[in-house]
Amino acid sequence: MSKDFSHFDETGGISMVDVASKRTTHREAVAVATVRMKPETLKKLIEQALPKGDVLTTAKVAGVLGAKATPSLIPLTHPVPLSSIDITFDLDRKAGTIEIRSIVRCDWKTGVEMEAMTACAVAALTIYDMCKSAEKGITIESLQLVRKSGGKSGLWER
Repeated sequence: MSKDFSHFDETGGISMVDVASKRTTHREAVAVATVRMKPETLKKLIEQALPKGDVLTTAKVAGVLGAKATPSLIPLTHPVPLSSIDITFDLDRKAGTIEIRSIVRCDWKTGVEMEAMTACAVAALTIYDMCKSAEKGITIESLQLVRKSGGKSGLWER
């Protein structure tokens, strides 16, 4: 079983992958998630007219903290020395959506896909938390990796 699945040991139990023999390379991962709300809720967010304050700044900080905390949240991920975390928001006023995009980079022996996706997830959850007083029906959609580069497998794009 361990030949086919990297996170199983020889007995079939879970195991953190040993990256000691891997080569350090520059790695980058890009992830996105979409938060959907009523256009009037998004308008309040943009105008900073919600009770909890500046939603996007708070969500950006939360996303950065989420990326940094990934090994504490996802059991078999490695602590990775992240070199940068960039989080941006693309707002569509008519549709009532916010596309969150995270780009995470490092020079290390394992990739940062989980850190990029965790950054988007935590930023999206923060947006929900800060807007829920205005709208309970907000949804978080399409959390996904869109690009990764580096390592043995090289470039992958959705």
